[in-house]
Amino acid sequence: MAEMKEAAWTQLLALMERGDVVPVVGARLLVDADGKGSLQARVAERLLIDHEVELPEGGLTPFREVNEAVALLKGTVDAQDLYFPIFQAMVDLLKQGVQIPKPLQQLAQISDFRLMITVMPDDLLARALVQARRPFAEIVHSPKLPTDQVADLPPDWDPRQGDVQLLYLFGKAAPGPLFAIHDEDMLEHAHNIIAGGSHTPKAFLGALQDRSLLLIGCNFPDWLSRFMLRATRKGRLAVREGRRGWLVEPLAHEDPFIGFLSKYSPETSVLSSTEPAQFVDELHRRWLARRTPEGSAAVPAAAVEPPLPETAMFFISYSRTTDLPQAQRVFEALRGLGVGEHEIWFDRKTLEPGDNFKQRILDGIRGCRYFLPVISRGATQREEAFVFQEWETATDRLPRLSRRFVLPLVVDAEMQPESYRQLSVQNWVQRDINFAHAPEGAPDAHTLSTLTRLVQQARDAD
Repeated sequence: MAEMKEAAWTQLLALMERGDVVPVVGARLLVDADGKGSLQARVAERLLIDHEVELPEGGLTPFREVNEAVALLKGTVDAQDLYFPIFQAMVDLLKQGVQIPKPLQQLAQISDFRLMITVMPDDLLARALVQARRPFAEIVHSPKLPTDQVADLPPDWDPRQGDVQLLYLFGKAAPGPLFAIHDEDMLEHAHNIIAGGSHTPKAFLGALQDRSLLLIGCNFPDWLSRFMLRATRKGRLAVREGRRGWLVEPLAHEDPFIGFLSKYSPETSVLSSTEPAQFVDELHRRWLARRTPEGSAAVPAAAVEPPLPETAMFFISYSRTTDLPQAQRVFEALRGLGVGEHEIWFDRKTLEPGDNFKQRILDGIRGCRYFLPVISRGATQREEAFVFQEWETATDRLPRLSRRFVLPLVVDAEMQPESYRQLSVQNWVQRDINFAHAPEGAPDAHTLSTLTRLVQQARDAD
């Protein structure tokens, strides 16, 4: 079909301002700057190399690389054994500095989007939200998700304010089978929604039924696209409900799906002549122009530095003999969130502090706003260390506070705080203090979102 006309752009932007549009982000937006490579492609190639399987002649089908790699390995490897290596490959590649794709950065900056969906298992969209300084909550849909990890749209959610609600429709990458790695996995996730399984985010899906979907570069199989459109409607596709839909996908004009939509989903516009990344670029440009007075430049809110507090906002506590590199990465992550260097208590000495400095450290813990203990197997297995006194001092403050203070950061690959035998850590577990994950010191997307929220709360309190 033809590209968007001016009237259609105006309608889309107006609906966005009302909070009535939900973007569904797909594989075609997860491209590198050259428009060719992607995280998924690298993961698939590494998976095949690790299993000594050659790439097929002509390579893997773009934007379906992981699905094809899994298919190539079937028969020689049990699919149940592929979730962890795929997860680990994503973790390793992100540590190596995979750039957040520009389309994701642009979508994350559009503040009209309060509900967002990703159909990919990686956390690149979450990282884009962190980069845009937008606090968010993650909702992961997976039929096999542990009950204590099930989440949904909060009952008091306000579409015009508060955190972004980000739904991982087909699961989020994890060491086990909690995310889709091939089409049959996607079918199981879809069936769970159709059957109304106990892990289905029913409130989130209910909110979608009152809004318009903007599916961008999802690269779904035909059946899955039809499912998405139907599952997010109250009635049949052919019945007009006054809701619009947009499918931005490079489909051929003779594609049967286009014919299906023209007959049975008249409220869905198919934009097949525009590349998804180009569409997002134009959408972002028009959104900025609509918000910015003519002739003036848009200034990101994050560029304005708020007044700085007199005491440290964050105190990073770590074992100097085991975890200095990890603590350094935590420090860099805070700086990346706009926290000033003088707002972070971070002692880089490799030796335990001398007696004349210990009192200053303990005073710093009593005066900081947030205490970030870096937790590792190596640190907690030490028999004696001053860092344990730091943790105990922070714990002593808890009864006098009515707000969040301690945010333990687990820097080991596995997130198992209950397995550490150190007394302060056990105390925090027993108090039901929420631990955060920062493998090798690099906070994951959920931890970055939490830190972003803490920064905002500290700024608001000043």
